[in-house]
Amino acid sequence: MVKDTKKVESGAAKHVDKKKGKKRSETFALYIYRVLKQVHPDIGISKRSMSIMNSFINDIFERVCFEASKLVRYEKKRTLSSREVQTSVRLILPGELAKHAVSEGTKAVTKFTS
Repeated sequence: MVKDTKKVESGAAKHVDKKKGKKRSETFALYIYRVLKQVHPDIGISKRSMSIMNSFINDIFERVCFEASKLVRYEKKRTLSSREVQTSVRLILPGELAKHAVSEGTKAVTKFTS
């Protein structure tokens, strides 16, 4: 006896349409907006200004990361710690801005660890 085996395909299995959605891009827009509202609750920000601020933050982030990675390589370590990030912030940002950034970073790390 030979059994006749036929493959039964349902309509859903034959043709699967995948919807093409927008490619998601990660931005700092939400965080920029939250900080703006903390500092000036009654002021808004345009889309173009938000784009400029986002580019600025990405640029500073890249610079700090690059400098921190150089510091790790100089010390022949394999781990990037908060110490390297703090030093790179001190090297990149000017004067008073660096002091404020370091104090805010220290506060954030303390809050995270406790």
